[in-house]
Amino acid sequence: MPSFLNNIAGSTKFILLSLCLYSSITDAQILKDSTTIKTVNICIDDIYNFQFTNAENDYAIIRRSYPQHPVTFLISGMITYWENYPLITTSKKRPEFERDLRKCIELCDTKPDPANEAEYLLANLCARGLLLLFYSDNDLTREVIPLATNTYKYIRRSFDYEDSYIDFSYFTGLYNYYREAYPEAHPVYKPLTALFPKGDKKKGIKELKKAASKSIVLKAESTTFLSYIYLSFENNYPEAVSFSQSLHDRYPSNEQYLGELIKNLFLIGKYDEAEKHIKDVVPKTSGQFLKVQTYIFNGLLQEKKYHNNQSAQQFYEIGLKDISVYGHYGDEIASIAWMGLSRIAASRGDKHGSNNFRKKGMDLTSFKTDPFGN
Repeated sequence: MPSFLNNIAGSTKFILLSLCLYSSITDAQILKDSTTIKTVNICIDDIYNFQFTNAENDYAIIRRSYPQHPVTFLISGMITYWENYPLITTSKKRPEFERDLRKCIELCDTKPDPANEAEYLLANLCARGLLLLFYSDNDLTREVIPLATNTYKYIRRSFDYEDSYIDFSYFTGLYNYYREAYPEAHPVYKPLTALFPKGDKKKGIKELKKAASKSIVLKAESTTFLSYIYLSFENNYPEAVSFSQSLHDRYPSNEQYLGELIKNLFLIGKYDEAEKHIKDVVPKTSGQFLKVQTYIFNGLLQEKKYHNNQSAQQFYEIGLKDISVYGHYGDEIASIAWMGLSRIAASRGDKHGSNNFRKKGMDLTSFKTDPFGN
């Protein structure tokens, strides 16, 4: 069931990352080490808030104490992923990233003491999820299929531990929601999903909200998925914005969260707020991927707020050229530019051009219609 598992593991981005760390926190070996627990918690916040120098220092402390513990490889993979985001296939850091995650899986598969099975299950799921996230975002289908298929059994096992840790509500919530929502949105997968136990969309959302508010480590991941669900499946843009806003408030230096917030503000027509972020916050960041997206956001501003199609077209075209180097990571944002060019062409009476641009945009987005078409 690769497509379904691919969505569970990483269809929007950064989905299972800090789950890695939770497994180390609950491991009996580290549980008694209050100093390390504190360092791990600090490290989590540093990574998500893009404070990588601090995160590396945190990691060095943990590694000195537990050099061969799975958590060292998981944290290393997490830092590599975020510090080099978007991590593309040609990145020099790719071999190191994959090596760390594969090592974690190997350590987790050594059949730990049954008393620690839940903790190792979480670590195993985490490593697999982070790898799936990388493979799916880069459209590496040949890597996704075997790993996703093999990971399903671990996801189902998470139901056995739902009452052990609130963080497991993240997994059960994802399964319950996507088992029903994904085949509804993509009917071609209905025969395949029928082979798997039924889910419950309402229960899934409830479980994700529980994890978003009460989990130890998975608050950010749960909140991220709730935003994506309300955006792409429930078509409730205001609710999606509320979750993306809370992520930005908690991690103001996380450029991915900032980009998602700006995009979602456009979806609900809050152009002034989006423009304020573009002018006041984006210039203070260093990430090139966000700056490339900003060209396309400026295109939306010119088109929707200032009604200057000529300027909007220029921004869209520059954005499309620059974002192409990021491969599939840029698909969703690129689709916004293609849709914008389609609308501009239609306003000039160019029906052929409009249809051509629209097709390119729809091929890259999860939306069924142009979300900025009104």
